[in-house]
Amino acid sequence: MSDLIIPAKVPVATKPLSISETVRKARHNVLEILPGLIFRQPMISGVMVKRWHMVAQPDALEAVLKDRVDDYPKSPVTKRLLKPAIGESLFNADGAYWRWQRRAAAPVFQHRHLMALAPLMTEAAERSAARMADEMEQRGQVEAYEQMVAATFDVICDVALSGRETLDRNAVSKSVNDYIETVGKVSLLDVIGVPTWVPRPATLFKRRHVADMRSMMDRVIADRRGKPIGSDLLDLMKDATDPETGRQMTADELRDNMLAFIVAGHETTALALSWSIHLLSLDQSAQDKARDEARAAFGDGPAEASHLGDLAFTGQVIDEALRLYPPAAFLARIALKADRLCGRPIIPGDILMLPIYALHRHQLLWENPDAFDPSRMTTETQRARHRYQFLPFGAGPRICIGMGFAQMEAKLILATLLARFRFRPAGPEPEPAMNLTLRPRGGVRVTVEPITLEVDGRREGSTVPVLGYAVEQTASSWRLR
Repeated sequence: MSDLIIPAKVPVATKPLSISETVRKARHNVLEILPGLIFRQPMISGVMVKRWHMVAQPDALEAVLKDRVDDYPKSPVTKRLLKPAIGESLFNADGAYWRWQRRAAAPVFQHRHLMALAPLMTEAAERSAARMADEMEQRGQVEAYEQMVAATFDVICDVALSGRETLDRNAVSKSVNDYIETVGKVSLLDVIGVPTWVPRPATLFKRRHVADMRSMMDRVIADRRGKPIGSDLLDLMKDATDPETGRQMTADELRDNMLAFIVAGHETTALALSWSIHLLSLDQSAQDKARDEARAAFGDGPAEASHLGDLAFTGQVIDEALRLYPPAAFLARIALKADRLCGRPIIPGDILMLPIYALHRHQLLWENPDAFDPSRMTTETQRARHRYQFLPFGAGPRICIGMGFAQMEAKLILATLLARFRFRPAGPEPEPAMNLTLRPRGGVRVTVEPITLEVDGRREGSTVPVLGYAVEQTASSWRLR
């Protein structure tokens, strides 16, 4: 492999921030409030109206996220930011209310169900390849983040709703973007500790997009009422029962959980894929290795579930992208009981910040922490590391319920695209910026080149099937034939 690539990173604070500076930076990019020390120290503490601790030490994170999870629920600010969109769903609830929803939903994500969904992912990957080829021909470059949002939205709608009810992708995407840019931003009142029930001025008149999204899902659920139970996510969730109490979800609980799965289920995987494409466009050697693996696994055919075991390096690329740019890059908890972490006292009411972005780039935990190096993500190296050193999906009892789904989807889509295209940068490097998720601000602009094969020492255009057709690749154009 070539010399290691150092991709874009977040500029972090080099001196203590005032309240106004904290608010300004947090509204632009939450990660800019991270002090440089947290990339070199296990834990730092301070006071800004309330006592706070920033924790980036695996043993302490294991205590917070697994051993004493009920003593460290999500912070009030986190719940305020999430509640307008997903209510008290599985992603936002705590305690007993969270536990019963988790028990009810867990069977939906069993391995046998995931494997049955793989053909939908394969079809979405093929459609994405066709769209990329078309965009390249029309515009001379491709906006990979938008394309990955489209691909993963296709998957989640097919999986969640069998494609039977139409969710307007543009409407949902606009709602999510508007939400993140308004309701989903930290306010001054959050920083100075004003109770979360006090309305935030910047969001008072900007909830229509969230209401539209919730109304859209209410209509979908109402249309299903009284119809036979099928096998998509909505039907499985309608039929889900808590094995301990026999309880089923109300219409409101069903709506909130479906929105959480649809929004999180396509947004986070689209981000993992977008950052993977960006990183591979910078590192052609790693891209060649992943492409060779994909073509050895399925050649010119579609990427299917049976090929997943042959896509180890592709998985390493995705994991390394998730290390450098974790979608959930900053978590927050509140302490309910006295405790000690990293030798420091924790008292009830303390705010714990869990900077996953800093954990994944910590100088005491990783060699060349800012470099893109998929070789660090082999099965053997991951097993040798502390379980709580790499947390793209969280860990403990609240580990992301859709982790297996996301990993399978990302592998199949990325391998499909690599087998057909070569990606090269086509614009400024995207800025990693976080409000609720760590997005590539400015987009991921790449050129898409058809793959050529060596035949008797000559490089010739290959013909790759897309959506049941053959796409003839030439040096200057794509055309269906």
